[in-house]
Amino acid sequence: MAEPLTIVFALYPGVTHLDFTGPQQVLCRLPGARTIAASATGEPVEADGLTFANLSRLADIPACDVICVPGGFGCTDAMVDPVFMGEVKRLAGSARYVTSVCTGSLILAAAGLLKGRRAACHWAWRDQLAPFGAIPDPARVVRDGNIFTGGGVTAGIDFALTLAAEIAGPEYAQGIQLSLEYAPAPPFDAGRPETAPPAVLKAVQARMAAAFADRRAGVERAAATVG
Repeated sequence: MAEPLTIVFALYPGVTHLDFTGPQQVLCRLPGARTIAASATGEPVEADGLTFANLSRLADIPACDVICVPGGFGCTDAMVDPVFMGEVKRLAGSARYVTSVCTGSLILAAAGLLKGRRAACHWAWRDQLAPFGAIPDPARVVRDGNIFTGGGVTAGIDFALTLAAEIAGPEYAQGIQLSLEYAPAPPFDAGRPETAPPAVLKAVQARMAAAFADRRAGVERAAATVG
């Protein structure tokens, strides 16, 4: 019988649901895995028009083997929520693996967990890791010790397969990949700013512009509290 493997996803209002559900689909297939979706209060969390209910309260989870913090536009508020951040730090303190997807790495950084560590993040927000003493890394999946971070949104699946290989071995991870038929073949080569057509990149940056100022201000507030 496989050893129990407790995996906690720390959710908050405004989380990007694929940051969470992509890795969950992979990691729940690990031997002995028990995945727990939790929020600061245990109350339902809204994410891009979907609502995740039946959540655990983070404070009620004594410990975990893996903690995963997804990203999302709500991460700025999460970074300055003392209850949420306190629970993330507590669980990360004894976890075998501390992980994130997308801007979830900003939350790990705001918790003081990434000082001097390399970390991935969504390309649009990657530079905001630096104020916390983290080292931004453009790779799609980054490992630094027991910290695994994935880049933007869909990179969460790649991150989860990488972690699965670490925990259960490459062959087992490949079996999960096959069972999910994860063989990405996107219709456009526009998934990175380096390959997207300039007009597309400009349009996306314009749509994100309103969020830049708010998130940068949030990062500055959170960074000021990290000792």
